[in-house]
Amino acid sequence: MSVPYIRELVDIPSPTGYTEQVIDHIASRVRSQAYLCTRTYKGSLIVSGVADPAVMVIGHIDTLGGMVSEITAGGTLRLSQLGGYPPNSFEGEYVTVITMNGKTFRGTFLVDNPAAHVNKDVKAAERIMANMHVRLDAVVHSADEVKALGIAVGDFVAFDPRPELTDTGFLKSRFIDDKACSGIMLDILLNESEALKDKKIGFYFSNYEETGNGCPAGLPDSVKDVIIADMGVVGDGVTGDETKVSICAKDSAGPYDLTLRKHLESLARANGIDHTVDVFPYYSSDGTALLRAGKDIRVGLIGPGVSASHGVERTHTAGIAATRALIMAYIHSMK
Repeated sequence: MSVPYIRELVDIPSPTGYTEQVIDHIASRVRSQAYLCTRTYKGSLIVSGVADPAVMVIGHIDTLGGMVSEITAGGTLRLSQLGGYPPNSFEGEYVTVITMNGKTFRGTFLVDNPAAHVNKDVKAAERIMANMHVRLDAVVHSADEVKALGIAVGDFVAFDPRPELTDTGFLKSRFIDDKACSGIMLDILLNESEALKDKKIGFYFSNYEETGNGCPAGLPDSVKDVIIADMGVVGDGVTGDETKVSICAKDSAGPYDLTLRKHLESLARANGIDHTVDVFPYYSSDGTALLRAGKDIRVGLIGPGVSASHGVERTHTAGIAATRALIMAYIHSMK
């Protein structure tokens, strides 16, 4: 079951641009296996049993987050977003501020003047970054006092994920996008080494997907086919389901490779894997970045259905299992 591997990755803060710790963790976990591990110049991790993989499964380990953009006169922090998310979905979340010297400070992400007993219009306040701040859990009342702690503009801010596995099989957590598929990949690497033996396949843990520039750099020239393992979308107007694996036919940039899509659909049907085929209207992936970079490769995209994407996310163990099963079916189908 992949959930324990997902949980261990969720617990490591990795807002996009601050991913070395989680990459180090994954590298240390697979070190006991007979894999080749290489890091791209930008810091992504490639794990493979061969030096010249023809297929690459790609998941990203960077998440949404924030960066300190201003220290206010009152001693609170303004944030610049890392990745795209509706600020209202993170209101009230606890955060960790990570300074450049490695110190950390706790705080809470709030709308300005949040006390209902002094602000009768608090409910009507527009939830945008300019109207929101981090309240530090430190006795500070001025910008100078905050700076004296070692906090500065440019420091990273990680939101708490709050993972929970319910007795009904739902995994609730922030950053299921894309710690879920990264955890599935880690699970496969640690527990399916026999199936991977002699297969020209690699696993790429991308570190800049949320900014749209994670994947094209450092991909071996031998790679011809890419399976992006990312989240499926659940919501109005799409077919996604938390208990199924989504096979993406098209996202906001255009269609994914038809031959790969047909193969993935055929494998899902032949192996009795619960799946859905979908079009994601406001979505892009590392595959999108690869295609926009003009790479001469074929790209497919799959992933478990995720409710409330880029917010208080949720998926189901059945969807996680279906995604793992489809990746394994693809591996077994390789010549």
